[in-house]
Amino acid sequence: MRLRQLREFLKLESTSGIILIITALLALILDNSPFAHFYESSLHVPVSVHLGGWQLLQEPLLFWVNEGLMPLFFLLIGLELKRELLIGHLSERNQVALPAIAAFGGMLVPAFIYTTINFHHPALLKGWAIPVATDIVFALGILSLFGRRVPIGLKLFLMALAIFDDIGAILIIALFYGHALLYFSLLLALIVILVLALMNRFKVDRLFPYLLVGFLLWGIVLKTGIHATVAGVLLAFFIPLKSPSNLLEQLERALHPWVAYVVMPAFAFANAGLSFSHVGFSTLTDTVTLGIVWGLFIGKQLGVFSFAAVMIKLGFAKLPEKTSWLEFYGIAILCGIGFTMSLFLGTLAFENGNPSYLVEVRLGVLLGSLLSALMSIVVLLTAFWIKKKRTRA
Repeated sequence: MRLRQLREFLKLESTSGIILIITALLALILDNSPFAHFYESSLHVPVSVHLGGWQLLQEPLLFWVNEGLMPLFFLLIGLELKRELLIGHLSERNQVALPAIAAFGGMLVPAFIYTTINFHHPALLKGWAIPVATDIVFALGILSLFGRRVPIGLKLFLMALAIFDDIGAILIIALFYGHALLYFSLLLALIVILVLALMNRFKVDRLFPYLLVGFLLWGIVLKTGIHATVAGVLLAFFIPLKSPSNLLEQLERALHPWVAYVVMPAFAFANAGLSFSHVGFSTLTDTVTLGIVWGLFIGKQLGVFSFAAVMIKLGFAKLPEKTSWLEFYGIAILCGIGFTMSLFLGTLAFENGNPSYLVEVRLGVLLGSLLSALMSIVVLLTAFWIKKKRTRA
């Protein structure tokens, strides 16, 4: 990624992170105010899609946020993945090992902690993936508070780790959080994917045909039992990277502000609401809550830092340039901010089978992310203070 593009990306993500914090707080305030009923009921207002005189689909507003807007977020992730892996920072092998292994550790340890805590409750084990995610938007929003004190190498490491984290999340959603597959719809989806592949092969150089076929793919994937967000990733993989019109960069630039300022805040507003009247001692001590809190707060930092440290000590990787071990540890803690992706995985895990556990999911994600954010701020402030003191000495 060129330096100018990197600065633009960081500025946009940091601003989006601050907006995300505000919308999440607004959802919490509304859900604990006299307007709580209005907030909850508005999420279940039916919204219809019509084509001529035909009603194609009617679902609650919450469905359209989670199943309609979130595929745009995953489309953007897919575009960024493709660019970074083919021509960007992660196209160089020596840049891949450390964030890839750190991301793997950051998924494995939280999942292990959650599973251990909920081992005797088989129905709750489906939430094992909730604490494995890192919310890069939120994390960069926190990191922006420190300005230029954060080494660029450390920011690149966090972004690369988040990319591998996203790959893991995409695989988890596709493999573990689908419903019973409808094979006729799956066959139709494969035909549409073949059309996208042929368009890419014959170098179609206009965005509209890709978006039209992508919209059709989204509609079909909704019916397959695979989660609709996968359609966004699949579409991204077939957008040409190198074309006369620079289609991938063109779509990425057009999509990024909408995802940053509309899609993610809308998701946070719709899913971060938590009525504290529903929270008691039993909710705080529930194994779902504890599994998520300790998975995010302890599991993430332990997994990311320990797996990366082993790689560095064995000589397979190096610390990011101009970065101290304490700064690196602060970033490992920051990875425990799961927020949007964790809330999303929690919705997939419990919405159909055990919707009553969504309170525990939201509480666990909020507490785990908050603890990670606060501790990372303390550790990073300490690390920057030590570095400044040594520079002056």
